[in-house]
Amino acid sequence: MGARKKIKADAMKEERKNVAFAKLNNCPTSPRKMRLVADMIRGVEVEKALAILKFSTKEASNRLEKLLMSAIANWEQKNPDERPESLIVKEVMVDGGRMLKRIQPAPQGRAHRIRKRSNHVTIIIDKINQQ
Repeated sequence: MGARKKIKADAMKEERKNVAFAKLNNCPTSPRKMRLVADMIRGVEVEKALAILKFSTKEASNRLEKLLMSAIANWEQKNPDERPESLIVKEVMVDGGRMLKRIQPAPQGRAHRIRKRSNHVTIIIDKINQQ
């Protein structure tokens, strides 16, 4: 590894020590529906984000609430002496996951392809004053 690359990798490693994240892979919800819920909590304090997700009627909010609780637990594991009330949802990334391809019968002997989409979600939480 070159010197510049090593310096950059060490800087990224130091930066990652200050944040906590949680990932959910292959969640069986379309990325578009998950992004609608993710946009509601991006940049919001953690306690308020939990309240938003708890009272949202969307199905994706249940999965995102559980993932946010996991990120908070990861934060508490890394920083046992700090209070979790001073946290903010820094980033929520929703990427497309694998797609299950199915066939739907159509008129006149044809077939339509059904794509059952899934997604990968990553939540990063950080302290409020470090934003």
